[in-house]
Amino acid sequence: MKYKVDKTIRPAYLQIYNQIKADIISGVLDSKLPSKRLLSDELGVSTVTVEHAYALLADEGYIEPRERSGYFVIFQQTDGFSLGEPTAAVPQFQPTHSYPDFPFSVLSKTMRNILSVYGERILEKSPGEGCGELRTALARYLARNRGLNITTEQIVIGSGAEYLYGLIIELLGRDRVYGIEKPSYEKIEQVYGAAEVSLEHLPLSHDGIDSAALAATTATVLHTTPYRSFPSGVTASASKRHEYIRWAERGRYIIEDDFESEFSVSTKAEDTLFSLSKSDNVIYLNSFSKTISPALRIGYMVLPKALVSAFREKLGFYSCTVPTFEQLVIASLLSSGDFERHINRVRRKLRKAQQTKD
Repeated sequence: MKYKVDKTIRPAYLQIYNQIKADIISGVLDSKLPSKRLLSDELGVSTVTVEHAYALLADEGYIEPRERSGYFVIFQQTDGFSLGEPTAAVPQFQPTHSYPDFPFSVLSKTMRNILSVYGERILEKSPGEGCGELRTALARYLARNRGLNITTEQIVIGSGAEYLYGLIIELLGRDRVYGIEKPSYEKIEQVYGAAEVSLEHLPLSHDGIDSAALAATTATVLHTTPYRSFPSGVTASASKRHEYIRWAERGRYIIEDDFESEFSVSTKAEDTLFSLSKSDNVIYLNSFSKTISPALRIGYMVLPKALVSAFREKLGFYSCTVPTFEQLVIASLLSSGDFERHINRVRRKLRKAQQTKD
């Protein structure tokens, strides 16, 4: 077996996870996985370490456990799409989740510190794409937590996701057809409707957009929320995420709205479409409305490198819509670790609640 673990690098389970995932995606591994005992003996690690790696692969839909039989690959890597009639069943409505509030004591302390350190600078106008401090802190945070290896020039700050949707329409063009999930977050359709662009509604199945509908669409831009689409609660499987990537390789774009993904109960967040894509054609979006407060209207998008120059030429005249003070507060929360500590506390509580329920 070719797998190796460098014990000087932590954690070991992620090394195992990444190697097995690569083999599954490439098609080298397409049936049963070695037993936990066998793999732990060969790698010189505990069975708990291997079990943790297998659990992550199962959480993301690459493998599944079968009672008394072991773990089997369920990821489907195909060259094309099903061309049959759409068979997706519209999922039942699921209410949005409620999460513990960000600690007000931490937020207020950070605000006071920003006032003390920056003084009157908080009254200065922000650069159009956002303050350098926030964009730098975001780039580092996204590299640590979401696997996005990006530069600060790719990040644009704006007052919430809806505002950024509008900028994307201006960037990509109103003459395109935009595909959205059905059902989807109401404001997504409202923004596209207000911009008077052509829309196609792509029905969701249990693991993401129906394959036949995706194959048949005339859309050249796909707006998707792969982590827990609202209001359906559907999360795109690993196979479905790769299907989206293959679809977009044909000169198309994906808008990846990663809303609420920070609160995944998995010990490792699902791979983003942005990090999976090799075609530099995914626009990544998120905001702090759920993780900190809806009162802080701060969202951000990460542009593919190929669109950075086009954004500056077309939309560089826009002023940033988020006050400098609020941007500096978020930058401090990200750089100090306070933001991630809050996220990790919430995720531990969610995992504990799920285990109790199970």
